[in-house]
Amino acid sequence: MTPRVQIGTRAVGPDEPCFIIAEAGSNHNRDRDLAKRLIDAAADAGADAVKFQAYSAETLYAKKTPPFAAWAHRTSQSPWEMMKAAELPRQWLAELAAYAATRGLTFLCTPFDHDAIDQLAALGIPAFKIASFELVDLELIRHAAGAGKPMILSTGMASNKEIEEAVGVCRAAGNEQVILLHCISLYPTPPHLANLRAIQTLASAFQVPVGFSDHTLGIELAAPARALGACVIEKHYTVSRTLEGPDHHFALEPDELQAMVRSVRAVEQALGTGLKAGPMPEEAEMYRWARRSLVAATRIAKGARITREMVTIKRPGYGVAPKDLDRIIGRQAAVDIEADEVMTWEMV
Repeated sequence: MTPRVQIGTRAVGPDEPCFIIAEAGSNHNRDRDLAKRLIDAAADAGADAVKFQAYSAETLYAKKTPPFAAWAHRTSQSPWEMMKAAELPRQWLAELAAYAATRGLTFLCTPFDHDAIDQLAALGIPAFKIASFELVDLELIRHAAGAGKPMILSTGMASNKEIEEAVGVCRAAGNEQVILLHCISLYPTPPHLANLRAIQTLASAFQVPVGFSDHTLGIELAAPARALGACVIEKHYTVSRTLEGPDHHFALEPDELQAMVRSVRAVEQALGTGLKAGPMPEEAEMYRWARRSLVAATRIAKGARITREMVTIKRPGYGVAPKDLDRIIGRQAAVDIEADEVMTWEMV
């Protein structure tokens, strides 16, 4: 049985409500008011958590890293310059966490360096999220896992061996509270590459809660991911896709985030128990009126022996069941049965 992982007041696991993370990422554009507007949008949408990212260009990219194709059409900046322009000021962390709490949200932040881990641990963050790109930085994972908080590991681009190594580092640090997120490290991800069945593969292979970090455009894949067992849904969002920055263009806008949350919750309600045990109480009226029964095809006089030609099958469903047709044929009518009258056992 897959163990549950506790993130703050929320249990995360296959039999728990999906933990929905609104990924603000770097879409604050170094504007504190915009960061709070993002928190408001996440709360208004009904998300469980809001997540930012704590990185420093100095420890993230070598300055001489050339631009690469995925960003070249959007900016002339080098990766180092782009990250420098999008850094979240670390002094905002406590204020944003406190503001998120006033809106009923769990505050999360992805650390990209050891100092960020220490700062977030001191802040009392309830879980660490490790980005896909950092999954192979086992020293970073070891440091975060050592804080004793739940570990959410994104697995974009990773092989099973790399995932196994990352999970192993957490467990070697004495931390069994691991959640894996399936994702594809393309921004945006074309739907035909999303490979949602990997959610089930990861859950079976690692016996931990598994979620989906959705980088596709739109909201269409979150609900089916939940139906396939995703315990966590993470989705980038923004207040407007027209804003400048590396992550705005593929993120949801607030009304779309609300719609995604509604669709995930609807799927959760629709999944049910999986049992088929006959009509539910709510189906009782339809069971009575819309199923079929044996009905007299013609008038049948009292004492007449019933033949097949005398009986048809129609709605409603409160008479003799169609499966009992052979048991009715050959019996005598106990009363006069009018044409098109629903037949009951008392009539024969």
